[in-house]
Amino acid sequence: MTFYVRRISFYIITLWAAISLNFLLPRMLPGDPAAIMLGKLRRANGGRPLSDEMVRSIRSILGSDQGMSWWDQYLAYWGRLLHGDLGVSSTRYPAPVVDLIAGALPWTVGLVGLATIISFVLGLVGGAWVGWRRGTWLDHLVPVTTFLQSIPYFWLALVLVAVFSVQLGLLPIVGGYDVFDFPAGPQLSWEFVHSVVVHGFLPALTIVISSVGGWLLGMRNMMVQTLAEDYVTTAEAKGLPPRQIRNRYAARNAAIPSLAGFGIALGFVVAGSIVTEQVFSYPGIGKLMIQSVQGLDYALMQGVFLVITLTVLVANFVMELIYGFIDPRVRHRG
Repeated sequence: MTFYVRRISFYIITLWAAISLNFLLPRMLPGDPAAIMLGKLRRANGGRPLSDEMVRSIRSILGSDQGMSWWDQYLAYWGRLLHGDLGVSSTRYPAPVVDLIAGALPWTVGLVGLATIISFVLGLVGGAWVGWRRGTWLDHLVPVTTFLQSIPYFWLALVLVAVFSVQLGLLPIVGGYDVFDFPAGPQLSWEFVHSVVVHGFLPALTIVISSVGGWLLGMRNMMVQTLAEDYVTTAEAKGLPPRQIRNRYAARNAAIPSLAGFGIALGFVVAGSIVTEQVFSYPGIGKLMIQSVQGLDYALMQGVFLVITLTVLVANFVMELIYGFIDPRVRHRG
């Protein structure tokens, strides 16, 4: 129980620090972020003056309200967060930041989440098999996948586009779906699902190729280490079938560290694959983050940073609890 209390307390303090940092960042930037954002909003509004309420809201969000102390602004910021108010985007005025993130989040979770799961499964199964057959020709798979992992994301993405899209014409280059077939936007139909799968194939392939090597190498090394343990030697001495030794004794124990890493990787799914989404113009969180930085959209930057931070913290917290349940030694050390 003490372990869980300490971990919960740690993550509560970390959450408070992350939200406080998100409050302080725009107030520590040089210049006046609120004035920049108000100028963008006026231009987006056709030059017409903004309402006093909108001006006060923007200045309060970005720390330029001279009538309020930092402490009052901090309390007001927490109040808006608790009500789910992350402000208004200046680059896509008058769209609320919450709506923009909610629109981009399913695309990133679907693409990066599915690609992460596929690369993890391939790496886990492949690493277990390579570790079991260590010293054979299968060991040559390790340097190949490691080399593929070292290739920069953007370069690999451009190569795949040049081959499959430009040369062969098999797959689309950009977008999350065919906007000409679905001009009204996303809709629930098999045709739309097929279009999403086709458009997401190359981005997903890029992520899988770039990440499967790490999972395979880690699982292979853990498999080799586990096969040298006494309980595996005992199982072999008892005459158990090799398949049972591999799956029940070696692979299950070797996979525990990879499972912990997989939980952390899932937490970073929400952050998206920024380079990949930018190359393929995929409508996810990564592309939204790039657009917010390019447009100096402070409210959107704050919102994206906050969502990513919260997701990573929650994923780490859940995995620590699960890992502590699986391995009692962690609870005693914690």
